[in-house]
Amino acid sequence: MKHTLNKIIERQPLLFSEAKEIIYAIAEERINDSQIVAVLVGLQMRGLQLEEIKGFREALLELCLPIDMDGSDAIDLCGTGGDSKNTFNISTTTSFVLAAMGHKVIKHGNYGVSSLCGSSNVLEELGFLFTNDTDTLNKQLDQTNICFLHAPLFHPTLMKVGPLRKNLGIRTFFNSLGPLVNPVQPKYQLTGTFNLELAKIYQHILKDERKGYRIVYGMDVYDEFTLTDQTRILGGDVDEYLSASSFGLDPINPIDLYSGESVQEAANILRNVLSGKGTDSQNHVIAANTALALQCYKPEENIKDLFSTSINFIKSGEAGRTYFPNFK
Repeated sequence: MKHTLNKIIERQPLLFSEAKEIIYAIAEERINDSQIVAVLVGLQMRGLQLEEIKGFREALLELCLPIDMDGSDAIDLCGTGGDSKNTFNISTTTSFVLAAMGHKVIKHGNYGVSSLCGSSNVLEELGFLFTNDTDTLNKQLDQTNICFLHAPLFHPTLMKVGPLRKNLGIRTFFNSLGPLVNPVQPKYQLTGTFNLELAKIYQHILKDERKGYRIVYGMDVYDEFTLTDQTRILGGDVDEYLSASSFGLDPINPIDLYSGESVQEAANILRNVLSGKGTDSQNHVIAANTALALQCYKPEENIKDLFSTSINFIKSGEAGRTYFPNFK
Protein backbone atom coordinates (compact mmCIF):
# COMPACT_ATOMS: atom_id res chain seq x y z
CA MET A 1 0.00 0.00 0.00
CA LYS A 2 2.94 2.35 0.61
CA HIS A 3 3.86 2.08 -3.07
CA THR A 4 0.31 2.99 -4.10
CA LEU A 5 0.18 5.92 -1.68
CA ASN A 6 3.45 7.25 -3.04
CA LYS A 7 2.07 7.08 -6.59
CA ILE A 8 -0.97 9.08 -5.49
CA ILE A 9 1.20 11.67 -3.73
CA GLU A 10 3.36 11.99 -6.83
CA ARG A 11 0.17 12.42 -8.91
CA GLN A 12 0.89 9.32 -10.97
CA PRO A 13 -2.08 7.40 -12.41
CA LEU A 14 -2.90 4.06 -10.83
CA LEU A 15 -3.18 0.93 -12.89
CA PHE A 16 -6.58 -0.78 -13.13
CA SER A 17 -5.24 -3.55 -10.90
CA GLU A 18 -3.90 -1.08 -8.31
CA ALA A 19 -7.23 0.70 -8.06
CA LYS A 20 -9.03 -2.60 -7.70
CA GLU A 21 -6.61 -3.67 -4.97
CA ILE A 22 -7.39 -0.56 -2.91
CA ILE A 23 -11.05 -1.58 -2.64
CA TYR A 24 -10.15 -5.15 -1.71
CA ALA A 25 -7.65 -3.88 0.88
CA ILE A 26 -10.39 -1.75 2.48
CA ALA A 27 -12.90 -4.60 2.41
CA GLU A 28 -10.44 -7.06 3.93
CA GLU A 29 -9.19 -4.51 6.49
CA ARG A 30 -5.63 -4.62 5.21
CA ILE A 31 -5.46 -0.83 5.22
CA ASN A 32 -5.91 1.39 8.28
CA ASP A 33 -8.11 4.47 8.62
CA SER A 34 -5.23 6.91 8.19
CA GLN A 35 -4.21 5.26 4.93
CA ILE A 36 -7.82 5.26 3.71
CA VAL A 37 -8.14 8.98 4.39
CA ALA A 38 -4.83 9.60 2.60
CA VAL A 39 -6.13 7.74 -0.45
CA LEU A 40 -9.46 9.59 -0.40
CA VAL A 41 -7.93 13.04 -0.08
CA GLY A 42 -5.00 12.38 -2.42
CA LEU A 43 -7.17 11.13 -5.26
CA GLN A 44 -9.70 13.91 -4.76
CA MET A 45 -6.96 16.52 -5.04
CA ARG A 46 -5.57 15.23 -8.33
CA GLY A 47 -8.72 13.80 -9.94
CA LEU A 48 -9.56 10.34 -11.23
CA GLN A 49 -8.49 8.57 -14.41
CA LEU A 50 -10.67 6.22 -16.45
CA GLU A 51 -8.75 3.06 -15.54
CA GLU A 52 -8.91 3.97 -11.86
CA ILE A 53 -12.68 4.34 -11.94
CA LYS A 54 -12.99 1.07 -13.83
CA GLY A 55 -10.85 -0.70 -11.25
CA PHE A 56 -12.70 0.73 -8.26
CA ARG A 57 -16.02 -0.06 -9.88
CA GLU A 58 -15.20 -3.65 -10.79
CA ALA A 59 -14.02 -4.39 -7.25
CA LEU A 60 -17.14 -2.88 -5.67
CA LEU A 61 -19.42 -4.87 -7.97
CA GLU A 62 -17.50 -8.08 -7.29
CA LEU A 63 -17.75 -7.53 -3.54
CA CYS A 64 -21.38 -6.37 -3.42
CA LEU A 65 -24.22 -8.50 -2.10
CA PRO A 66 -25.70 -10.37 -5.09
CA ILE A 67 -29.37 -9.74 -5.78
CA ASP A 68 -31.68 -11.52 -8.22
CA MET A 69 -33.68 -8.75 -9.88
CA ASP A 70 -34.56 -8.07 -13.51
CA GLY A 71 -33.22 -4.67 -14.54
CA SER A 72 -33.74 -5.09 -18.27
CA ASP A 73 -36.59 -2.56 -18.40
CA ALA A 74 -35.74 -0.59 -15.25
CA ILE A 75 -34.06 2.76 -14.74
CA ASP A 76 -31.82 4.19 -12.05
CA LEU A 77 -31.70 7.91 -11.25
CA CYS A 78 -28.73 8.79 -9.10
CA GLY A 79 -26.25 11.64 -9.27
CA THR A 80 -22.75 11.67 -7.88
CA GLY A 81 -23.56 14.25 -5.24
CA GLY A 82 -20.70 16.37 -4.06
CA ASP A 83 -21.71 19.58 -5.84
CA SER A 84 -22.29 21.26 -2.43
CA LYS A 85 -25.41 23.02 -3.75
CA ASN A 86 -27.88 21.58 -1.20
CA THR A 87 -30.72 21.27 -3.69
CA PHE A 88 -33.84 19.39 -2.69
CA ASN A 89 -33.87 15.69 -3.59
CA ILE A 90 -34.37 16.05 -7.33
CA SER A 91 -33.46 12.53 -8.49
CA THR A 92 -35.48 10.89 -5.70
CA THR A 93 -38.54 13.01 -6.44
CA THR A 94 -38.19 12.31 -10.16
CA SER A 95 -37.94 8.59 -9.40
CA PHE A 96 -41.39 8.57 -7.78
CA VAL A 97 -42.88 10.55 -10.65
CA LEU A 98 -41.51 8.09 -13.20
CA ALA A 99 -42.72 5.11 -11.20
CA ALA A 100 -46.19 6.60 -10.88
CA MET A 101 -46.15 7.05 -14.67
CA GLY A 102 -45.63 3.30 -15.02
CA HIS A 103 -41.87 2.87 -15.36
CA LYS A 104 -39.83 0.45 -13.25
CA VAL A 105 -37.31 2.28 -11.06
CA ILE A 106 -34.52 0.53 -9.16
CA LYS A 107 -32.91 3.44 -7.37
CA HIS A 108 -29.50 3.24 -5.76
CA GLY A 109 -28.56 5.79 -3.10
CA ASN A 110 -27.03 6.63 0.24
CA TYR A 111 -27.01 9.10 3.10
CA GLY A 112 -25.70 12.58 2.36
CA VAL A 113 -21.98 12.99 2.94
CA SER A 114 -21.10 16.46 1.68
CA SER A 115 -24.73 17.65 1.74
CA LEU A 116 -27.42 17.77 4.39
CA CYS A 117 -29.85 15.30 2.93
CA GLY A 118 -29.12 12.39 0.59
CA SER A 119 -31.77 10.11 -0.87
CA SER A 120 -31.51 7.69 2.06
CA ASN A 121 -31.99 10.52 4.55
CA VAL A 122 -35.18 11.78 2.95
CA LEU A 123 -36.66 8.31 2.42
CA GLU A 124 -35.91 7.38 6.02
CA GLU A 125 -37.66 10.56 7.16
CA LEU A 126 -40.70 9.47 5.14
CA GLY A 127 -40.75 6.13 6.96
CA PHE A 128 -39.13 4.00 4.28
CA LEU A 129 -37.55 0.82 5.67
CA PHE A 130 -34.33 -0.20 3.94
CA THR A 131 -33.77 -3.84 3.12
CA ASN A 132 -31.51 -6.10 1.07
CA ASP A 133 -34.02 -8.96 1.00
CA THR A 134 -34.52 -9.94 -2.63
CA ASP A 135 -38.10 -11.13 -2.23
CA THR A 136 -39.15 -7.91 -0.52
CA LEU A 137 -37.48 -5.72 -3.14
CA ASN A 138 -39.02 -7.67 -6.02
CA LYS A 139 -42.43 -7.40 -4.38
CA GLN A 140 -42.02 -3.63 -3.98
CA LEU A 141 -41.02 -3.31 -7.62
CA ASP A 142 -43.93 -5.44 -8.83
CA GLN A 143 -46.53 -3.67 -6.70
CA THR A 144 -45.35 -0.05 -6.79
CA ASN A 145 -42.91 0.16 -9.76
CA ILE A 146 -40.12 1.34 -7.45
CA CYS A 147 -37.64 -0.04 -4.95
CA PHE A 148 -34.66 1.50 -3.23
CA LEU A 149 -31.24 -0.06 -2.78
CA HIS A 150 -29.59 1.60 0.22
CA ALA A 151 -25.94 1.36 -0.81
CA PRO A 152 -24.35 0.30 2.53
CA LEU A 153 -26.66 -2.73 2.72
CA PHE A 154 -25.24 -4.01 -0.56
CA HIS A 155 -21.67 -2.70 -0.48
CA PRO A 156 -19.73 -3.73 2.66
CA THR A 157 -16.89 -1.45 1.58
CA LEU A 158 -19.17 1.58 1.67
CA MET A 159 -20.28 0.59 5.15
CA LYS A 160 -16.65 0.53 6.28
CA VAL A 161 -15.70 3.92 4.84
CA GLY A 162 -18.99 5.67 5.65
CA PRO A 163 -17.90 7.17 9.00
CA LEU A 164 -14.60 8.37 7.52
CA ARG A 165 -16.36 10.02 4.59
CA LYS A 166 -18.86 11.65 6.92
CA ASN A 167 -16.10 13.01 9.16
CA LEU A 168 -14.24 14.38 6.15
CA GLY A 169 -17.38 16.11 4.92
CA ILE A 170 -16.07 16.49 1.37
CA ARG A 171 -16.73 14.61 -1.83
CA THR A 172 -14.39 11.71 -2.53
CA PHE A 173 -13.93 9.19 -5.30
CA PHE A 174 -16.79 7.18 -3.76
CA ASN A 175 -19.12 9.98 -4.92
CA SER A 176 -17.83 9.40 -8.42
CA LEU A 177 -18.62 5.69 -8.18
CA GLY A 178 -22.10 5.74 -6.65
CA PRO A 179 -24.17 5.90 -9.86
CA LEU A 180 -22.00 3.20 -11.49
CA VAL A 181 -22.34 0.48 -8.84
CA ASN A 182 -26.05 -0.21 -8.55
CA PRO A 183 -26.00 -3.97 -7.77
CA VAL A 184 -28.74 -4.67 -10.32
CA GLN A 185 -27.20 -2.56 -13.11
CA PRO A 186 -30.53 -1.42 -14.65
CA LYS A 187 -30.35 -1.02 -18.40
CA TYR A 188 -31.57 2.58 -18.38
CA GLN A 189 -30.02 5.42 -16.43
CA LEU A 190 -30.25 9.15 -15.80
CA THR A 191 -27.29 10.43 -13.83
CA GLY A 192 -25.35 13.61 -13.19
CA THR A 193 -21.78 14.48 -12.31
CA PHE A 194 -20.10 17.39 -10.57
CA ASN A 195 -17.55 17.95 -13.34
CA LEU A 196 -17.43 17.61 -17.10
CA GLU A 197 -14.40 15.33 -17.23
CA LEU A 198 -16.20 12.81 -15.04
CA ALA A 199 -19.30 13.09 -17.24
CA LYS A 200 -17.23 12.07 -20.26
CA ILE A 201 -15.76 9.13 -18.33
CA TYR A 202 -19.31 8.04 -17.48
CA GLN A 203 -20.23 8.27 -21.15
CA HIS A 204 -17.32 6.02 -22.07
CA ILE A 205 -18.38 3.43 -19.49
CA LEU A 206 -22.15 3.48 -20.02
CA LYS A 207 -22.26 3.57 -23.81
CA ASP A 208 -21.73 -0.19 -24.11
CA GLU A 209 -23.72 -1.18 -21.02
CA ARG A 210 -27.04 0.68 -21.16
CA LYS A 211 -29.92 0.50 -23.59
CA GLY A 212 -30.54 4.18 -22.98
CA TYR A 213 -28.92 6.76 -20.77
CA ARG A 214 -28.41 10.47 -20.20
CA ILE A 215 -25.60 12.12 -18.22
CA VAL A 216 -26.03 15.71 -17.10
CA TYR A 217 -23.50 18.30 -16.04
CA GLY A 218 -24.67 21.78 -15.10
CA MET A 219 -22.35 24.44 -16.43
CA ASP A 220 -22.80 26.20 -13.09
CA VAL A 221 -21.42 23.03 -11.46
CA TYR A 222 -24.61 21.16 -10.58
CA ASP A 223 -24.73 17.38 -10.82
CA GLU A 224 -28.40 17.64 -11.80
CA PHE A 225 -30.54 19.26 -14.47
CA THR A 226 -31.62 22.40 -12.61
CA LEU A 227 -32.64 24.98 -15.25
CA THR A 228 -30.47 27.53 -13.43
CA ASP A 229 -28.03 27.76 -16.36
CA GLN A 230 -27.04 25.70 -19.37
CA THR A 231 -26.68 21.97 -18.79
CA ARG A 232 -24.54 19.66 -20.93
CA ILE A 233 -26.42 16.49 -21.87
CA LEU A 234 -24.41 13.45 -22.94
CA GLY A 235 -25.83 10.18 -24.22
CA GLY A 236 -25.16 7.45 -26.70
CA ASP A 237 -26.86 9.47 -29.41
CA VAL A 238 -26.66 13.01 -28.07
CA ASP A 239 -24.28 15.76 -26.99
CA GLU A 240 -26.21 18.98 -26.52
CA TYR A 241 -26.96 21.88 -24.20
CA LEU A 242 -30.35 22.43 -22.61
CA SER A 243 -31.54 25.29 -20.42
CA ALA A 244 -34.73 26.85 -19.13
CA SER A 245 -35.18 28.56 -22.51
CA SER A 246 -35.37 25.11 -24.15
CA PHE A 247 -38.80 24.83 -22.51
CA GLY A 248 -39.82 28.45 -22.95
CA LEU A 249 -39.00 29.28 -19.32
CA ASP A 250 -36.89 31.87 -17.52
CA PRO A 251 -33.81 30.61 -15.64
CA ILE A 252 -34.53 29.41 -12.12
CA ASN A 253 -32.99 31.17 -9.16
CA PRO A 254 -30.81 28.63 -7.31
CA ILE A 255 -32.32 29.63 -3.99
CA ASP A 256 -35.67 28.29 -5.22
CA LEU A 257 -34.18 24.78 -5.27
CA TYR A 258 -32.76 24.87 -1.74
CA SER A 259 -33.55 21.81 0.38
CA GLY A 260 -33.94 23.68 3.65
CA GLU A 261 -32.16 23.43 6.97
CA SER A 262 -33.29 19.94 7.98
CA VAL A 263 -34.14 16.53 6.61
CA GLN A 264 -37.74 17.17 7.60
CA GLU A 265 -37.86 20.26 5.38
CA ALA A 266 -36.41 18.28 2.48
CA ALA A 267 -39.01 15.55 2.99
CA ASN A 268 -41.80 18.15 3.01
CA ILE A 269 -40.61 19.46 -0.36
CA LEU A 270 -40.69 15.98 -1.86
CA ARG A 271 -44.15 15.40 -0.41
CA ASN A 272 -45.46 18.74 -1.72
CA VAL A 273 -44.13 18.23 -5.26
CA LEU A 274 -45.57 14.73 -5.55
CA SER A 275 -48.90 15.98 -4.19
CA GLY A 276 -49.14 18.65 -6.88
CA LYS A 277 -48.36 21.43 -4.40
CA GLY A 278 -44.79 22.23 -5.39
CA THR A 279 -43.62 25.69 -6.43
CA ASP A 280 -43.30 26.50 -10.12
CA SER A 281 -39.49 26.19 -9.88
CA GLN A 282 -39.66 22.81 -8.16
CA ASN A 283 -42.26 21.50 -10.60
CA HIS A 284 -40.35 22.70 -13.64
CA VAL A 285 -37.09 21.08 -12.52
CA ILE A 286 -38.76 17.74 -11.78
CA ALA A 287 -40.60 17.88 -15.11
CA ALA A 288 -37.34 18.58 -16.95
CA ASN A 289 -35.61 15.65 -15.26
CA THR A 290 -38.60 13.40 -15.87
CA ALA A 291 -38.53 14.36 -19.54
CA LEU A 292 -34.82 13.48 -19.76
CA ALA A 293 -35.48 10.14 -18.08
CA LEU A 294 -38.27 9.39 -20.53
CA GLN A 295 -35.88 10.18 -23.38
CA CYS A 296 -33.65 7.35 -22.15
CA TYR A 297 -36.45 5.04 -23.27
CA LYS A 298 -37.57 7.02 -26.30
CA PRO A 299 -34.69 9.13 -27.64
CA GLU A 300 -36.73 10.00 -30.72
CA GLU A 301 -39.32 11.87 -28.61
CA ASN A 302 -39.17 15.67 -28.52
CA ILE A 303 -37.94 16.90 -25.13
CA LYS A 304 -40.47 19.77 -25.04
CA ASP A 305 -43.36 17.34 -25.59
CA LEU A 306 -42.05 15.08 -22.84
CA PHE A 307 -41.71 18.09 -20.55
CA SER A 308 -45.32 19.07 -21.22
CA THR A 309 -46.54 15.55 -20.43
CA SER A 310 -44.43 15.47 -17.27
CA ILE A 311 -45.49 18.86 -15.88
CA ASN A 312 -49.16 18.02 -16.34
CA PHE A 313 -48.70 14.71 -14.54
CA ILE A 314 -46.80 16.35 -11.67
CA LYS A 315 -49.41 19.06 -11.18
CA SER A 316 -52.16 16.43 -11.08
CA GLY A 317 -50.79 15.10 -7.78
CA GLU A 318 -51.17 11.51 -8.99
CA ALA A 319 -47.72 10.50 -7.69
CA GLY A 320 -48.67 11.63 -4.19
CA ARG A 321 -51.95 9.73 -4.26
CA THR A 322 -50.06 6.65 -5.40
CA TYR A 323 -47.32 6.61 -2.77
CA PHE A 324 -48.19 8.63 0.29
CA PRO A 325 -50.54 6.04 1.82
CA ASN A 326 -47.32 4.03 2.34
CA PHE A 327 -45.41 6.96 3.85
CA LYS A 328 -45.83 8.88 7.07
